[in-house]
Amino acid sequence: MSPTVLILGANGRFGRNAAEAFWNAGWTVRRFDRAHDDLNTAAAGTDVILNAWNPPYPDWAAQVPALTRRVIDAARTSGASVLMPGNVYVFGADAPAVFGPATPHRAANPLGRIRIGMEAAYRASGVQTIILRAGDFLDTEPSGNWFDKVLASRIGRGVFRWPGDPDAPHAWAYLPDMARAAVALAEKRADLARFEDVPYPGYTLSGNEMAAALARATGRPVRLRRMSWLPLRLARPFWPMARHLIEMSYLWSKPHRIDPARFRELLPEYRATPPETALRRAVSFDIHPDQPVARTVTA
Repeated sequence: MSPTVLILGANGRFGRNAAEAFWNAGWTVRRFDRAHDDLNTAAAGTDVILNAWNPPYPDWAAQVPALTRRVIDAARTSGASVLMPGNVYVFGADAPAVFGPATPHRAANPLGRIRIGMEAAYRASGVQTIILRAGDFLDTEPSGNWFDKVLASRIGRGVFRWPGDPDAPHAWAYLPDMARAAVALAEKRADLARFEDVPYPGYTLSGNEMAAALARATGRPVRLRRMSWLPLRLARPFWPMARHLIEMSYLWSKPHRIDPARFRELLPEYRATPPETALRRAVSFDIHPDQPVARTVTA
């Protein structure tokens, strides 16, 4: 009998890619429907609960603690392990440039503190929890993330926008690759600790390096332009999302990368997609200058 994974947030960025990766690996995939399903009932008989729920930033304070308690309760009741994507918010603006499992969680900003509290709750719960921690996402279709919404939104016109220091190294994760890594960790869960913080190395690319890689990937000239934060600052009084986007803006100028040591120790045979191939796929939906893809503003 194949193992079973329950995916929370299967229509989101990571959840959608994870559902495909688990299915391709031969798992039975259950997609949780928040409108109709009971979490404890849906989790019964599952081996892994993949928590890809990600409310909009303005709802984190109200929703994340309650969602965390629900997932922990379902995992305790079912005996399932919890696997979830982590981010780099927990480290804070004053953290060292290399993020690893031993890097202190000292973020002082609201979103960072919420993530710190969430991860601490899982660590204290006794439920086996695997956090696959990554940088910003590269997806294969428009999903409202920073890359397709802002950075590459004008790539069809040869323009790549960057919101900070274009020379600062920045951590990236190509979602199909990260999802494959999640499956591989799920299949090794019996050999893992009760709480595993696994940094996913992905790619480390500054704005200038990414613009150059996009030019090679598309075979077209790409010029980098600095993004102005002024519109978001002006919108902050009446658009709550703007406040949180500004709150996390330091990551676009703070040099950082993810330490690959633990990941390579656990998955020595894992091979990532070459970055130019990933970037080509990430912009394949918008390479015609006269046919821009319609986008909505989401987290």
